[in-house]
Amino acid sequence: MKFADFDKKIIKDNVQYAVDKITEIIKEVGPRESASPEAFAAMELLRKDLDKYADETHYETYRMAPRAFQHFTKSISVATIGAIVTGSVLKYTNPEKLGKLGKLAKNKAMPHAVVSGVSLASLGVTALEFLLYKQFTDVLYKKVTGRNLIATRKATEETKKRIVINGHIDSAFECRHTYYGKGWGMTPLMAGTIVSLIASAVMSTISTITELAGKKNAFTDFISDKGYLFHFFTLLNMITLYLFIDFKRVVPGANDNLTGTMAAATALKMLDEAGIKFRNTEVVAMITDGEEAGLRGAKQFAKDHYKDYVESGVETSVLCVDTLTDFDFLNVYNRDMSGTVKHDPKFCKLVMDSAKEAGYDGLKFANVFFGSSDAAAFSQEGISATCLAAMDPAPADYYHNRLDSYDRLEPKTIEAGFDIIMASILNFADEDIKPEEND
Repeated sequence: MKFADFDKKIIKDNVQYAVDKITEIIKEVGPRESASPEAFAAMELLRKDLDKYADETHYETYRMAPRAFQHFTKSISVATIGAIVTGSVLKYTNPEKLGKLGKLAKNKAMPHAVVSGVSLASLGVTALEFLLYKQFTDVLYKKVTGRNLIATRKATEETKKRIVINGHIDSAFECRHTYYGKGWGMTPLMAGTIVSLIASAVMSTISTITELAGKKNAFTDFISDKGYLFHFFTLLNMITLYLFIDFKRVVPGANDNLTGTMAAATALKMLDEAGIKFRNTEVVAMITDGEEAGLRGAKQFAKDHYKDYVESGVETSVLCVDTLTDFDFLNVYNRDMSGTVKHDPKFCKLVMDSAKEAGYDGLKFANVFFGSSDAAAFSQEGISATCLAAMDPAPADYYHNRLDSYDRLEPKTIEAGFDIIMASILNFADEDIKPEEND
């Protein structure tokens, strides 16, 4: 069956259903911190509906530290500020006035070494947590139980293929940069923070080495003396980094990512309403938790189901949907996790071709160049995946702040996403099946 033969009224009706359900979740449940009772309550609301359209639904639980991923921003900012202040005291204060610290102050390499050591460590933690999404600091934080909700519409005969539509249900802590900066504030502030930290690490390391070696020249003298003042610019950036995340406010998350959540849930609903069940293709709606906490739910699921999804002989691909809002930025993402992860080219092409078949010729292959989607967790594990998203990467004015509520939904973009998802499911299944065969 091709997308041209699918009843478009079913899709339009489900766009309204999705808008209504998102509004209901936000009004009745509210913001949903990763692995929170609210995230589970929202899943329960969806499960009641999914039970009508799926052959089977179940939860899978795991342990996670929901604040570890983003809380490192406060840890490295405090550590770096402390290092710069300490280094400045050692550099600019008369050693005779520092008591026991005087011996350290007399060593001209020490102020630079303090800044160098901490800034390099901060960059290392940032790379592990944010660039590579490693669970490096989790051991320092309290762990709680997270859940993934899985709903399956089974094949009527032997299962030879499986397509998974995924969306995450948790919402983020508020990002002050995007709220008070009205969307444009995040990029320059974060870029300034990263660049200044790298510059401080490089300059302080050079100064430490040259002071210890005793081999100095005009350039190293400048870096060691006048260049030290640059660290105060880094200090200011570290203050903004400390204020970056407001851990006392969780955002509504209507677009990011209840739109993706509803894309997964309505995929089964639309197939059911069209009377379609595939003979050899299983369709799964996967609602993950913990995406905003570093892809924790998707990572755990991918690890637990590697054999099922890769080694079982059932061809499996995961289409992650993350924010269907900004129509002009509706794209298929073939690279992820700040460009470090490449998605399955074959499946990316299938989704792109499906978009064109559904009438959306303007899509491009794109890169999640700052951050990541759940699709990266699957691709990292060797599971075929890609991401469909529509969000202004500037970033959008609603990104991770209180403006991301139901009054900011864009039905036109949601409908486009649903069209592409349904076309992708039909093309992935590639079965010459008519609805009446399932009556």
